[in-house]
Amino acid sequence: VVLSLALYTGYAGHAYSQAPPEVLVKQRQAAMTLLGKYYGPLAAMADGKTPLTKEVVARNAGYLDALSRMPWDGFAPSTATAVSRALPAVFSNPTGFTSAQDELISAAAKLFSLATGADRAAIQSAIGTVGESCGGCHKSFRRPS
Repeated sequence: VVLSLALYTGYAGHAYSQAPPEVLVKQRQAAMTLLGKYYGPLAAMADGKTPLTKEVVARNAGYLDALSRMPWDGFAPSTATAVSRALPAVFSNPTGFTSAQDELISAAAKLFSLATGADRAAIQSAIGTVGESCGGCHKSFRRPS
């Protein structure tokens, strides 16, 4: 079983690395779209536009925690010339881009850890930090729509 898993993992990793650039772009865009879908209701709660519901916070924070880790392998060098909203800085400043990714991943993980047990102010602050990390990355690494 372990050998089968190792062989499958090696094959899957190799096959994925061979994905055409347009497929990688679609995959990363899909993950980003889902990040927005699950962040939007949290932002409305943090801003007081809708009631803060811990069940929704916990569910959406869990999704954000997972989704925050997904899009980044879709920014392979082969996608540098693909049609997308990614700025050239994604590829010319990989250290900055990785740092921006890490900020989102960290912020989403913190929100997830606070989602069910923290008070309203801590949850609102953590939601705001997730939004700031998204916005910071967009300013430096994404073309406006």
